[in-house]
Amino acid sequence: METATFGAGCFWGVEETFRQIEGVISTEVGYSGGTVENPTYEQVCTDRTGHAEVVRIKFDPALVSYAKLLSFFWEIHDPTTLNRQGPDIGRQYRSIIFFHNPEQKKIALDSRQSLEESGNYNSPIVTEIESAVTFYPAEEYHQKYFQKRGISHCKI
Repeated sequence: METATFGAGCFWGVEETFRQIEGVISTEVGYSGGTVENPTYEQVCTDRTGHAEVVRIKFDPALVSYAKLLSFFWEIHDPTTLNRQGPDIGRQYRSIIFFHNPEQKKIALDSRQSLEESGNYNSPIVTEIESAVTFYPAEEYHQKYFQKRGISHCKI
């Protein structure tokens, strides 16, 4: 098993997307990249903790590659909007990749560069790529939020 961690806006929808991918063994939503230990959802929502809402993914690389997970990551959000996805605004909703080893770092950097050079976007890609730091699981009611409620996506 390997681990991948992505932030692409509100973690409910991001988790649901990755949960559906063959080879993904488990998903967990939480907070990472900030300065407050054991933050609560309410604290993260103030946009003062430095944390991003993220999804930690355990996956079987024999069934799905990290590069394939990155491909899904790029498709499910707009990597050109700074600290925002749809109606969600704040640094906690930033586009970010937390890599877990040097190979993931290289794949993520190469992937972002390829996307930048593709000409698919009119604005620069603002996705951050950083070394994985402490992951704080979100409260239980956030875990598998859509699955628990029988919905597939946010209604905007």
